[in-house]
Amino acid sequence: MAEDLPIIYLARHGETDWSLTGRHTGLSDLPLNEAGERNALRLRERLGGLKFNTVFTSPLQRAKRTCELAGFGAVAAIVPDLVEWDYGDFEGRTSVQIHGVWQGWQLFRDGCPGGESPEQVATRADRVVELVRAVSGNVLLFSSGHFLRMFAARWCRIEPIANARPFMLDTASVSALGYEHNLSQPVIRLWNDTHHLLSATEKTTDLNDLQLAEVTR
Repeated sequence: MAEDLPIIYLARHGETDWSLTGRHTGLSDLPLNEAGERNALRLRERLGGLKFNTVFTSPLQRAKRTCELAGFGAVAAIVPDLVEWDYGDFEGRTSVQIHGVWQGWQLFRDGCPGGESPEQVATRADRVVELVRAVSGNVLLFSSGHFLRMFAARWCRIEPIANARPFMLDTASVSALGYEHNLSQPVIRLWNDTHHLLSATEKTTDLNDLQLAEVTR
């Protein structure tokens, strides 16, 4: 049954000053900002009741620090392939700035001049998929947004690579991949869950909105 199959949890790192302003942050090793540290601590609450046989993290400090504040720093292994996309000439630029010099640019289709192509990132993601599938039990990954989007697409064998683009991820979000029925049917079980980041009031409002939607459906 699907409940007996392993689940792969994905945690995007907490907020940095660049992610807050929409600047592409690839290999620049930026720290979490104050909000990022706070939300990483909330990940500890979100993930605290779950059991993981293995925890992997990107070597970049924003991911490692998120992993540490979430309570897994002592057991996490660093995996270099989990680093974010190398944006090359577009490092530190916003999408608006990039489109000013390259109209119609799409990361998952076009890649970055002086950085990685989508195919190169997909190859890294494939290696992480193989690594994850080689271990038993539930796995937790800490990494960055664009890489995790590519990882999810490769996990589900989605083609072409550009179709990874719609899988948006917020900072400090939790997602989960797994299987339906058997190991030959990889699926997305949960995507971009940020409920743990809401205040008590916001959670109540969110729940009321969901209940209203059910009544009026």
